[in-house]
Amino acid sequence: MSRPGSVLVVEPYFGGSHRAWAEGLRNHLGAPVELLTLPARWWRWRMRGAAVTLAERCADLATRPDVVLVSDMLDVAAFRTFSRPHLGDVPTAVYFHETQLTYPDSPQMAPDLHYAFTNWTSALAADRVFFNSRYHYEVFFAEVGKLLRHFPDFTHEHLVERVREKSEVLEVGVDMTWIPADLPAREGPVRIVWNHRWEHDKDPAAFFAAVDRLAADGVDFELVVCGENFRQRPDEFAEALRRHRGRIVHMGHLETDDYRRHLLSADVVVSTARQEFFGISVVEAVAAGCFPVLPRRLSYPSLLPPRFHDACLYGPGELAERLRWVVEHPAEVREAARRLAPAMRRYSWEEMAPRYRAELESLAVQGSMA
Repeated sequence: MSRPGSVLVVEPYFGGSHRAWAEGLRNHLGAPVELLTLPARWWRWRMRGAAVTLAERCADLATRPDVVLVSDMLDVAAFRTFSRPHLGDVPTAVYFHETQLTYPDSPQMAPDLHYAFTNWTSALAADRVFFNSRYHYEVFFAEVGKLLRHFPDFTHEHLVERVREKSEVLEVGVDMTWIPADLPAREGPVRIVWNHRWEHDKDPAAFFAAVDRLAADGVDFELVVCGENFRQRPDEFAEALRRHRGRIVHMGHLETDDYRRHLLSADVVVSTARQEFFGISVVEAVAAGCFPVLPRRLSYPSLLPPRFHDACLYGPGELAERLRWVVEHPAEVREAARRLAPAMRRYSWEEMAPRYRAELESLAVQGSMA
């Protein structure tokens, strides 16, 4: 397969799933990849100001790339304007990990349409637009019209189809090289892992409410609670640690090797997210042999083969009972998890890298013909 030449990946929020994606591209694309990044903090300021800072840094690039691939946390229109002295009109694609069009408002923050509008103008300014799931693609185009109709006149609605025509679904590649071919056998109490950002959109309170019910009924289980924490002292986690101290194997952030070790020792991965456009943490856990207990909405149904939906997906108010069944049937759950794990291989970088190469090669060719 032909290669796209050199690729500049621009990531203003270099942490979590964004960092894993960028580093995965660098390690697996099979073409020269340079990363231009900023630390993963103050995301609102990144969306407003990172375009100028990162455009300035393009002056330090040794060579001009053949293709630029940026994440949705960047104001693409501003970046292309301010980087033009250094990059010229290099073809540029934007990759949507998430969209601010549907981001659930934090109780501590007033709604601000600026970020959603930046997503819109970024899609408009890019030469190609990639979404990390079919669900995300459909949500974006369902919601962007609503956003534009919010404004009083000259609402850009006639441009939506132009953006759709240059858009594709391109799932996230996931590093699975650390997962053994023969998954380790597990015995003892069912170990449940919750491995998401400690933020309101992942709804940790709903998870702790469900495990509280199990504990109140005397059900035996273990807990691993991990993920990135951007708050000083999340009260719901401290309170859960007090209530479940005897069941918690680990609570807090984990470095990569320890995180993977805990996934390989767990039986079940749970999500309570109110926003999820792909779900790297779930894919990693399922590939490592965890049985998924996931909402029957968002991107989750598309992650799993349909034959597993009834067992793995829950509806409103069903989480506690679904978890009860899981912890009371360890043998069935562990066997189902072993059968499901290979299905996640379709998201491995070994499978996804050729697709990225083909898309970026197409973009590079498009730029050379312009």
